[in-house]
Amino acid sequence: VEAGIDEDDPHNPAVIADNVGDNVGDVAGMGADLFESYIGSIIGAATLGGNHPHLLAVPMWLAAGGLISSFVGFFFVSTKEKGDGWNTNLTALMFALEKGMYIANVLFLIFAAVIMILLFGPGSETGWKMFACVLIGLISGMAIGKGTEFFTSFDYGPTISIKDRARTGPATVIIQGMGVGMVSTILPTLILVGCIVACNALVGQYGIAIAAVGMLGTLAVSLSTDAYGPVADNAGGLAEMAGLGPEVRAKTDSLDALGNTTAAMGKGFAVGSAVLTALSLLAAFKTEVTQSNPNMTFDISDPILLAGTLLGAMLPFFFAALTMMSVGKAAAEMIQEVRRQFREITNAKGTTLLQAIQQVTAHGSISEDDDVEPDSDRCVMISTRSSVKEMIAPGLYAVFTPLIVGFFVSARMLMGLLAGCIGSAAMMAIMMGNAGGAWDNSKKLCEKLKLKKTDQGKACVVGDTVGDPFKDTSGPSLDILLKLMAMVSLLIAPLIDGNDDWE
Repeated sequence: VEAGIDEDDPHNPAVIADNVGDNVGDVAGMGADLFESYIGSIIGAATLGGNHPHLLAVPMWLAAGGLISSFVGFFFVSTKEKGDGWNTNLTALMFALEKGMYIANVLFLIFAAVIMILLFGPGSETGWKMFACVLIGLISGMAIGKGTEFFTSFDYGPTISIKDRARTGPATVIIQGMGVGMVSTILPTLILVGCIVACNALVGQYGIAIAAVGMLGTLAVSLSTDAYGPVADNAGGLAEMAGLGPEVRAKTDSLDALGNTTAAMGKGFAVGSAVLTALSLLAAFKTEVTQSNPNMTFDISDPILLAGTLLGAMLPFFFAALTMMSVGKAAAEMIQEVRRQFREITNAKGTTLLQAIQQVTAHGSISEDDDVEPDSDRCVMISTRSSVKEMIAPGLYAVFTPLIVGFFVSARMLMGLLAGCIGSAAMMAIMMGNAGGAWDNSKKLCEKLKLKKTDQGKACVVGDTVGDPFKDTSGPSLDILLKLMAMVSLLIAPLIDGNDDWE
């Protein structure tokens, strides 16, 4: 914004850090998050069904069936669309990706039916009820993804409304984006509530755990769709940095326009799966912690439980604040470094980086002798060092909170803490992920409409700058918080089994 250049301009010292960050966040980070959900759902179901060998085997067999289905689904991802830039039919491109997911999901359901017949017999009512839970989990995951697409794709009203608010400046962009994010929590919540109630009615708490396994069964192909976003984004960035022709940029723009939506759908799916996984781990925790005292009560009107719920509801806000402020601190350091390079980095003729940028802006090109190369490595170092250093406090906080509450107060307060944390973290993660995705795509919409260099476009860039820590840092980190706390609680459950309050 300050230098009046594109974000992928090779003169921008932070451009390589931006491209690296896309891969680290949306491929490695999201992969780690969803892998944790995947393993957590299997552990939760296996713990709840541990007394029966067939119930213990179901989540393992389903995971294996999902993996095979995903491999087959990959081969069906193809499209006949031409790379016409912003004029490409995004719905047709989206279907090219979704085709692989649909094939994988249908195959997974066939495998699930076969598994239930092999383990429980063709006439077993329990087996078919479990199959219904797998089906409900799978459909819920897909429905959450489609709902997220509505709130974050620039083909629909919510994102278009943010672009329209940009006419009156960045403040109204932020207000509208926050509103869109908050409204977007309704649909995923209703889907998750319906899934939990239906599965509980069919097979009890084990049904919810199996629904989580079902939702994550075809994770391999779902995660590939999510990773597509940063790969397409980086391809566009590399094409711009290399100065390739307009026909190449038209293709990468077509792919990149879809990338933000697939990334946002992946984040919505991650929240849904995290909630079901955490609930199955919560049920497993209750089973483990009441082994020696089966009569232990968990009444929500109990002051100890209610106090734990309030404490748990606060934790995601503090966690999100820690991660958000960490990003702000790292970004401020990066901005200072970029400004320093604009002023101080020169070539053999004494031309500064900023003067070279101004020359390119005025004349459209610059000779190799007059050009100035930025120090991109330093920006990558700043972001890498900050990310490692700033994650120490949130990591310790997520691990030690359940330990302190469990050992110093009671298992009942810890149960309340986990329940409060799941509800609060899920709402915040959905709101942040969808608001961030909508802000990002409102900027993309301004690019499509050739508004990027206008005041309206600059207001959307400010919204996107706020949206990045929302959708790429604080939002996804809350999924990890609620699962990590549930997992730590399950690990210490045998040590606090049967303990009374303050014992």
